[in-house]
Amino acid sequence: MKKIIVIVAALLVSFQASAERIKDLTSISGVRNNQLVGYGLVVGLEGTGDKSNFTSQTFRNMLNNFGVQIPANVNPSSKNIAAVAIHAELPPFSKIGQTIDITVSTLGDAKSLRGGSLLLSPLKGADGQVYAIAQGNLVVSGFGASGADGSRVSLNVPSVGRVPNGATVERLVPNAFSQGDSLTLNLNHADFTTARRVSEVINNLLGADTAMPLDATSIRVRAPRHPSQRVSFVSVLENLEVTPAKETAKIIINSRTGTIVIGQDVRVSPVAVTHGGLTVTITENPEVDQPNALAEGETVITPRTGIQVDEGSGHMFNFGPGASLQQIVDSVNQVGAAPGDLMAILEALKQSGAIKADLIVI
Repeated sequence: MKKIIVIVAALLVSFQASAERIKDLTSISGVRNNQLVGYGLVVGLEGTGDKSNFTSQTFRNMLNNFGVQIPANVNPSSKNIAAVAIHAELPPFSKIGQTIDITVSTLGDAKSLRGGSLLLSPLKGADGQVYAIAQGNLVVSGFGASGADGSRVSLNVPSVGRVPNGATVERLVPNAFSQGDSLTLNLNHADFTTARRVSEVINNLLGADTAMPLDATSIRVRAPRHPSQRVSFVSVLENLEVTPAKETAKIIINSRTGTIVIGQDVRVSPVAVTHGGLTVTITENPEVDQPNALAEGETVITPRTGIQVDEGSGHMFNFGPGASLQQIVDSVNQVGAAPGDLMAILEALKQSGAIKADLIVI
């Protein structure tokens, strides 16, 4: 019997109820990474390079730059060379001379980059300007081997490699961090309640109207103009603690592994679902414990959940009001149903409106 794996997001709920730093909840508008991309040649391969026309053209041009003339009727193809695409992320405030990691990927039919070295290659931004120069020996985690009969074995992806600290920054990226009388904090997850709470925490410390929520994502904060003062100001802001609002109820289903993640606040309204030959009935019958008249006690409500499972000819799932998804999962597991059965039930409940939650299938 394949058991359905369910993770109840209780830890997530308790985490949301605790205070978090503004640093962990927001980012500063304009302070961001910038993508860089480039083209180059990897040499020194052990016969695993490519024979593409653009690779030969690039190799010919490189030799011409070094004063080596190749006759027009000679094809400088080599199995030890591969044309590659290079990409990297340039962190904010990167200075000239600092280094960044790069990723190198084959463009042609090269089988592996293992043992290769990237030659000097410029990395450009979206504006076409060169912001870094890349070069270095590749680190490839993948491995591949092939036989004369066409059989081939591959581990991971040998056609992609990395060069730690493989690019040197050559140009600064301008940013608006020190410009204007204010800065804008953008929430990582848009929420009106969290935006209001962030503004209130800042105003309580620095005075009224220092922070103003603009929408569910952005909070504008008045800040000093001098760069050093602004750095100190942001340092104070990002360490303030805020209790963010609870996330909306969500159900995340991994259709490949059968793993289901559900939020603790998700509940099912009264509904009946038909699925196969299973009948699952879940009811909620809370009991009230009343103390004696002379006892100094308090009235306590004790939850009582009844679950009945029938593998016979029944075709109806009957869920009582307030039933949790964990109870539904337990019921389906008792009859040995496959993960697909529960997924079908959840999708039907979502379509009927019985579950007020976001259903995400990955």
